[in-house]
Amino acid sequence: MDEIRISGLEVYAYHGVFPEENKKGQHFYINAVLYTDTRKAGKTDELSDSTHYGLVCEEMARAMKEQCFHLLERAAEYVAERVLLTFPLIREIELEICKPEAPIALPFSNVSVKIRRGWHTVYLGLGSNLGDSGQYLKTALEKLSASKQIRGVKSSEWIRTKPYGVEEQPDFLNGAAVMETLFTPWELLDFLHIVEAEAGRVRKVRWGARTLDLDILFYDDRVIDSENLTIPHMDMVNREFVLVPLAGLNPYLRHPITGRTVQEMLKDLRERV
Repeated sequence: MDEIRISGLEVYAYHGVFPEENKKGQHFYINAVLYTDTRKAGKTDELSDSTHYGLVCEEMARAMKEQCFHLLERAAEYVAERVLLTFPLIREIELEICKPEAPIALPFSNVSVKIRRGWHTVYLGLGSNLGDSGQYLKTALEKLSASKQIRGVKSSEWIRTKPYGVEEQPDFLNGAAVMETLFTPWELLDFLHIVEAEAGRVRKVRWGARTLDLDILFYDDRVIDSENLTIPHMDMVNREFVLVPLAGLNPYLRHPITGRTVQEMLKDLRERV
């Protein structure tokens, strides 16, 4: 990924834990690395094919001035999000906010907070077998698209499948979706649980009937194995109702652990059953 660098952007703002900082203000300095693809602009020499770094500077300064935060960490999150939401060609931003006038009663030259934030590619599995399944799935996609933390939602075709695990229940309507998000994996999981709950999802029986089921299949090439979240989805290799719609979106998507493509996993599964 190419880089556009901004160093020492000076902004007078009003962030700090102490009341006098919020009232009097002080100088802050911003360093930023914008991760983007500059190839097209490098070929065409057209500003419309690049990110206008002057406008980025103005946006960062505006974000710093329009609100007052106690913590430098919060200011950094706010500024980074504003840049990522405002300039679509920027995939990631490394942002450092420096506070050389911080109220520290010792000699020092600078205090800063540095973060790196960006868009992440996520694949989801979707399913429903209670009520109007088609409408539940449609509404779920609409709620995903409506979140400012999510963009570019694209879904597979829906397929009708037999239930998995607990067989004494209605057939499922299943599919997959791909999107980009600013959510962390755990933030995304919480958001998906909210969408499920709004659809009347009740968690009583494992693999039981449900109005809406949303599973994180892949999050970039991250491998996570925690108490409440496993990525990639650990049982997808045994689920044709996951692999078929996923293959419709990206048959060459590779599992970050096994290295096998979705197409290969689907072929292996069909040979085993």
